[in-house]
Order: sequence, then structure tokens, then C-alpha cells
Amino acid sequence: MFYRLYGIPEVDEIVLCKVTKIFPNSVFVDILEYRQQGMVHISEVSPGRIRNLREFVTVDRQIVCKVLRIDREQGHIDLSLRRVNSTQRQEKLEEIKQELKAEGLISNLAKKLKLPAEQLYKTVAQPVFKDYSHLYLCFKGVVDAQVDLEKVGIEKTIAAELTTAIIDKFKPAKIFLKGEIRLQTYDSQGVDKIKSTLHAVEVVSPTILLSYLGAGRYKLTIEDFDYKPAEQTFRKVQEIIEQFVDPVSTSSIEREKTE
Repeated sequence: MFYRLYGIPEVDEIVLCKVTKIFPNSVFVDILEYRQQGMVHISEVSPGRIRNLREFVTVDRQIVCKVLRIDREQGHIDLSLRRVNSTQRQEKLEEIKQELKAEGLISNLAKKLKLPAEQLYKTVAQPVFKDYSHLYLCFKGVVDAQVDLEKVGIEKTIAAELTTAIIDKFKPAKIFLKGEIRLQTYDSQGVDKIKSTLHAVEVVSPTILLSYLGAGRYKLTIEDFDYKPAEQTFRKVQEIIEQFVDPVSTSSIEREKTE
């Protein structure tokens, strides 16, 4: 991992550590992002009585810890494993995962450009870290078309190559929510009524695609990057379809089951 923070962490900061030594009453770790060492006392490993620390940690295992105390004069950093909740742990691991993904992208590009990976990393990271704490945050801005790497300060040729690679690697996979709409009416203005309803469905969101199946049946496809907005879109469509019903008109919307 190329990513590095200089100095020492702050109290209460959540950090990624690697276990280096295990003693009867303490665990020593490398704080990976800071290239510093820290210590976790047995009382901060897990709640309750611990008979054997090796039941909770092993050498070379990576753990997420919270910074408790810092003795700047002695250079001691006390950490806690047990005070990190599941949400903090997951967020930290996801942060590291995304940063490693960004570094992997740079390493692959370095091979293509026949440059040392660490050299290219420094070339990219130096301007990026002026405004971002992590590379992946900048790269997500590129995917959303909110960041221009050349304007960030990266050399034109590298910026162009990197932008192409980022869009390919970081663009989220699309999800598809599908269903079938059925509309039937004996209204004298039935055709216009159906057209109006289908139009109302289509303008709910640009993620919607409708196709005619025949006999008053229509295939609904919602294409998005996240299930939450897709679900919201489906509910809005459902409300429109329900409003189609009157004494001479029926409607239904059935969601396609996913495995």
C-alpha cells in the first residue's frame, strides 16, 4: 500500500493496524497508514476476562483500532480494539478497500506507460492530496464528471489515460428492476387514457424503459446504479398505475422475481 499519512494520528481516530507482537498483557501493532507503532492493552482487546490473547488476535492479522491516548514525548500510542463498533470497522475497511483499488489502477497504468508504479503514484497523489484525503474520493469525482484531472494538476497525457481507466474501473455496476404492467379499459376514450398513463410513467424517471408486450401488457424496466432509488421509482410507477382504475378500467403491476 502506497498510501501514507505523515505525523501521528489524532485521539479518537480510527486506524488500520497490523499485529506484530503478542505478549501476555498487550498486543503491539503497526499503524499502517502512519508507519507508526502502537499498543493495545489486554483490557482494550475485548470486553470481559481474557485468558489467552491469541484467541482474539494473531500475528500479521489486520485489525481496526481506535486511538485512545498519545504520549508525544515518549512516542507511545495507546489503542483500543474493543471500542470500535461494527459500523466504524466496516467504514474503515471499505475506505481501505477503495484506496487499494485506486492504487491498483495506478499500478496497472504504470505498466502500460512503462513507468515505476511508485513514481506514477507520487505524480498523481501529490496534486490530488492538496484537495482530497484519499485518491478514491477524487476518482469518484471523475466518474461523476465533477473532477477534471488536468485541472487538478496532473500532466495532460497521464490525466487522459487515468480518466479513461477510472471511468472503466470505478463506474458502479447497474442494477435492473423489472415488472409487468397490465391496463384494460372500456372507456370511450380508452386509447387516450392508456397513452396518458404510460406517458406519466415514463416521465417519472429517465431510468425507466417501457416496451409493449401485446394485449394491454407492458414490460417495465428500471435501470439504476442503486436499489434504493430504483425502489422509489417503482413505488411512484405503482401509484400511477393504481390511479388508472375506475368503474370501466382495471390495472395491475407485477414485479418480476429476482433470484
